[in-house]
Amino acid sequence: MFGMNVLGEGEILKYLVDTNIIFEATKPKPSTVILDQLQQHRHEMGIGVSIWHELLFGLYRLPTSHKREKLERYLYQVVRQLPILSYDLKAAEWYAQERARLARMGRIPPFIDGQIAAVAKVNQLILVTANVDDYACFEGIAIENWFNT
Repeated sequence: MFGMNVLGEGEILKYLVDTNIIFEATKPKPSTVILDQLQQHRHEMGIGVSIWHELLFGLYRLPTSHKREKLERYLYQVVRQLPILSYDLKAAEWYAQERARLARMGRIPPFIDGQIAAVAKVNQLILVTANVDDYACFEGIAIENWFNT
């Protein structure tokens, strides 16, 4: 698994890393491309509070086991050290506008995806995800798929 530190002085966040990218490091045979990217950008990335929720939800759904204990250690000792950005008033306002725009088009994205997109947008971060199509409907979101690098 990759090592991370909280941002130091002069370090700037560049990426908001989605759940699927964070979970990749926990797989029995994780993508070396993703592990390399996580390591390379460890000082430039954070997660949104909605992503933290998704990670914990995945953890809490597992029965008590060695796998769950290992995942819990990873989440609290590694991932929790990342900056966790809030879904705040500015994000809520941006997402309300986007949600209304998308609703007029007959497209209603999952609410949590909208929260994640909003956090990326208002913090001017690149959203890193393997699920690019889930976020393609949102205007003005910069997206990268590290599986394709």
